[in-house]
Amino acid sequence: MDVRRFRAKASATRLEHAARPVVALTDEYPAGFVDPRHAHTRAQLLYASAGVMQVITDGGSYLIPPQRAVWLPGGTEHEVLCRGPVSLRTLYFDPASLSRLPARCGVIEVSELLRALVLEVTKFELEYDMAGREGRIVGLILDEINSSPGAPLHVPMPSDARLARICREILADPARAGDLDDWARAAGMGRRTLTRLFRSETGMSFAAWRQQARLLEALTLLSIGRPVTTVAYEVGYDSPSAFTAIFHRAFGAAPTQYFRRPRPASIANDGA
Repeated sequence: MDVRRFRAKASATRLEHAARPVVALTDEYPAGFVDPRHAHTRAQLLYASAGVMQVITDGGSYLIPPQRAVWLPGGTEHEVLCRGPVSLRTLYFDPASLSRLPARCGVIEVSELLRALVLEVTKFELEYDMAGREGRIVGLILDEINSSPGAPLHVPMPSDARLARICREILADPARAGDLDDWARAAGMGRRTLTRLFRSETGMSFAAWRQQARLLEALTLLSIGRPVTTVAYEVGYDSPSAFTAIFHRAFGAAPTQYFRRPRPASIANDGA
């Protein structure tokens, strides 16, 4: 374990035993940093105030661009990959406060208010005053998380080891060529078996899953300033126009407008 991981683990352990319902951890990570598979007793809200993260659990792969955060219930095994330099703000929630909060993993939209509250709680002393201003801010954070809209920025992960392996290969290289027969051979099963099992385990067809994986990779690249034409080819599309049409159909905005559009005001959890 390197020094950064050791310090992060020690800080997280200390915070998980704090006598407060919500505590915060701040850290900075370089591009390419990987926090290996682990879990925490407390639920977590992982928010990158700058940078893009990918969080992988047994149940799905979640993309966390700016203005979004991922919610992880306590005990969720997860791995974190930093797609660029990341300024991470993590909130840990005592189980006693969770009756008001989501029971499943998911990506949520981070409003300007929630962002300000998260950044403020990172300044608190560990034993902050629950009866004063700090306690009121914590209560407002709980309300904001509970009412935050969901964002469809995930792909479900199958539990079958053969399918999970090829899914990880696609996530690592979404533009990788190959039709259904090629991937079935890679998984060591027949085409019909892969089709049936994949839908059974993920609720999606293999083609739809791969398209979603490509779109999430595209969002990552767009968020760090890559041109649309470059992104289209890097994630496996034959032309920028085809990519733009599929992107707009999936996210309701053109690639050039996605990060500029107003955030939704309604609650719409993504069901991850």
